[in-house]
Amino acid sequence: MRVVFMGTPESAVPTLARCLADGHEVVAVWTQPDRPAGRGGKLRPSPVKEFALAHGIAVHQPDRIKTPDAAALFAAHQADVAVVVAYGRILPPAFLRAPQRGCINVHFSLLPKYRGAAPVNWAIIRGECETGVTTMLMDEGLDTGPILLQRATPIGEEETAPELMARLAEMGAELLSETLQRLDQLEPQPQKEAEASFAPLLKREDGLIDWTADATTIERRVRGLQPWPNAFTSFRGQRWIIWRARAEATPKAHRLPGEIVEATGDRLVVACGEGTVLRLIEVQPEGRRRMGARDLINGARIAVGERVG
Repeated sequence: MRVVFMGTPESAVPTLARCLADGHEVVAVWTQPDRPAGRGGKLRPSPVKEFALAHGIAVHQPDRIKTPDAAALFAAHQADVAVVVAYGRILPPAFLRAPQRGCINVHFSLLPKYRGAAPVNWAIIRGECETGVTTMLMDEGLDTGPILLQRATPIGEEETAPELMARLAEMGAELLSETLQRLDQLEPQPQKEAEASFAPLLKREDGLIDWTADATTIERRVRGLQPWPNAFTSFRGQRWIIWRARAEATPKAHRLPGEIVEATGDRLVVACGEGTVLRLIEVQPEGRRRMGARDLINGARIAVGERVG
């Protein structure tokens, strides 16, 4: 098929690579403009752009796509299909109509659950046991188009959002390959609106730990809010990022949420809501590297009774 590929992050690269491996003619790649990154603010291309240029594919990075010029350029590709994986913008109607077979989106959830920008993160945060990948024909709504294929996978008990995303990216490439191969036989199925849920864009304030929540809820946020904004708290006026933690069973105890109840050896344990406790396994103090609990306890001389948050 003659394909236009639209995507931006690392999670989109496996699907682009699979399109090439399957022998499709990728006539152009559309991706977000280069963004400043790092301390120097140097412009950095997206992972999709880097892959496309390395394989000799033309790249387009318009600042705005809701313009006549952008629509004309997109239509000029005369594509059979557009493949969209985390492009980062909602496509206007002119784009949706341009490819002969429409625009196919690879979405990292089992739609209609977790429509929106951060489905992998929110599936972990909300304690789902299962997620997956969906291919769908795009319409003008936010992830509301009819479903082509789906594939499910369990979420590991200690799996972080980046780890799950890496698995889903590979699954998405496989599912898109199958979708294009079977496109003539597939009958798109409308989504069940009554079962829809949403995965909004993450905000920095989502990462602030509320120690009055139970330990399991906090532990899910530690895993689900990676790689940004991360689950964070404060200690002695400095910011701590919590990278790994584990909810532990404990007898009900009258401890204030955020109170350190154990700080010895490699055990740094904090009281949470509902009489639960959270063991902090890997923490990154402000301006320092990530470290295990033992190094943190010894370096900061942490004492039982101190509080975080």
